[in-house]
Amino acid sequence: METRYAPRGQKKGKKNGFWTFIIVVAILGLSGKYIYDNYIPSFEQATPQYKYEHPIVTNGTVSDYEAVIENEQIKLPLPLLQDWLGEDNPIHYEEDSGTLIFTTSDHVLKLKTDSLTGKLNQKPYELRIVAEKVDGTIYIPLAPLEELYGLQANRAQGSGIVTLYHEGQVIQQLQAESGKGTAVRTTPSIKSPFLFKVKSEEKLQLWGEEKDWYLVQLEDGHLGYIKKKDAKLTTKEQIPPLEKAEPFVAWKLDGKKINMTWEAVYQRPINPDNIGEMQGLNVVSPTWFELVDGKGAIKGKADNNYIKWAHDRGYQVWALFNNSFDPEMTTEALSTAESRFYMIQQLLAFAEIYKLQGINIDFENVHTKDKENFVQFIRELTPLLHEQGLVVSVDVTPKSNSEMWSLFLDRPALAKSVDFMMVMAYDEHWAASPKSGSVASLPWTEQSIKRIIEDDGVPPEKLVLSMPLYTRVWTEEKQEDGKVKVSSKAYGMDKIKSIIEEKKLTPVLDEQAGQHYVEYTEEGSLKRIWIEDDLSIAARIELVKKHKLAGVATWQRGFQTSSIWKTIDEHLQK
Repeated sequence: METRYAPRGQKKGKKNGFWTFIIVVAILGLSGKYIYDNYIPSFEQATPQYKYEHPIVTNGTVSDYEAVIENEQIKLPLPLLQDWLGEDNPIHYEEDSGTLIFTTSDHVLKLKTDSLTGKLNQKPYELRIVAEKVDGTIYIPLAPLEELYGLQANRAQGSGIVTLYHEGQVIQQLQAESGKGTAVRTTPSIKSPFLFKVKSEEKLQLWGEEKDWYLVQLEDGHLGYIKKKDAKLTTKEQIPPLEKAEPFVAWKLDGKKINMTWEAVYQRPINPDNIGEMQGLNVVSPTWFELVDGKGAIKGKADNNYIKWAHDRGYQVWALFNNSFDPEMTTEALSTAESRFYMIQQLLAFAEIYKLQGINIDFENVHTKDKENFVQFIRELTPLLHEQGLVVSVDVTPKSNSEMWSLFLDRPALAKSVDFMMVMAYDEHWAASPKSGSVASLPWTEQSIKRIIEDDGVPPEKLVLSMPLYTRVWTEEKQEDGKVKVSSKAYGMDKIKSIIEEKKLTPVLDEQAGQHYVEYTEEGSLKRIWIEDDLSIAARIELVKKHKLAGVATWQRGFQTSSIWKTIDEHLQK
């Protein structure tokens, strides 16, 4: 029986033809999809939808807030403004009194909601429409925002959209290439619906880019995306920069660093006849003013005799104001705009009466919860003191975990307001320390400076290194249980010299502390002293020059030995 087979070539040709057909169909399908996805735009039109009647646009984004329009004037919500303006131009709102406080480097504006009058620095200020509270949100008229911060707002008549601009902001303009109408779409894709067709004569604002697309804003305020190839960049327009006064210059001794000492004033006035010469000194800070109640009342101990003595010698007088180191009284005094302003008014009056050149703020032993209110006090204080020509400085401790002595200090925020920050680099080992040690060893002192510069970003030219002129004599007494009881007493430099002479001691260099050191036994107890002298002071001044600080301060005049003023002066100026 004969078996028949199909020709091999014929079978193979049919099979290849089938797969060729499938491949061609696939290629045509993929090509069609590619062409559809990339070249066939959506012809669907979308209508912009907003939550509010007057939405607010910032930097090409619709915010979560709305504007209020009253008598054709714009009011803006406080939460948005606080974010928009940032920490450098803060607006503070006090709920209980309904007080708004606007601060800049040279102005303080106080307003109350529902009032057409306020105070700009110390002068009356009037509004055409009031700030008000609507559904729990504070709305502020545009006028003071323009005047103080240079903020600009544009309301599009058709859409009601309000667009905000920073003073000095540069806006890139662009136009559509075609005069027939170019699509502006909801997303950067030709498959998304288009919002409008714009012609070449319409001005657009550029807010961003995404691959082949521009994010633009139309003249009527709406936002959308336009293909880069369909638009051309044109001109740049700048929002008018705010006209600002010449910045306050705090220190005018060309080429010289600050060399200040504090004058501790207790019950009796200081007799300047007993002070003697202080070579190189250029600032004195007498401790004249202190807080006496939670309403903000200040007790003054200023002395015209001391003022005349200081000015006759060319010293600037930066009088110190402290909080009596009373945390509860401080909380109350800082908590309201009224009590803060009362303190500021008194300091201004004292400065004018006694012809002061500066105020030094020394608040210590303060609750951490009062951190923001202390910063607000300094923000409100500084422009008003500057207006009177006064230098503003604030005392801060080195950074630590102490709630009442360190954590309440917002050093970065304070540094933005004040002229100088006095770093009180002493009491590394404090009076009641359980361990004997230096009041301010050299490594600890340098680390205190570096942490404020590096961690907090405080400019070194604002920092003044405050140095101790006192030393602690430590007593270590062994107890019956084998433990050591540690106590201390602070003395000035001359007293330490006399102890060394009386005991015939030979100081040795403690290289780790960067100081001379002595020890001796008295009545069965070990006495230990890390000495403050010309060596330790000179070493600290080298840190001032190394880190390019503004200068030095010393606590306090009266603790020094006579040679120390010459040492400070020569090393500062060398």
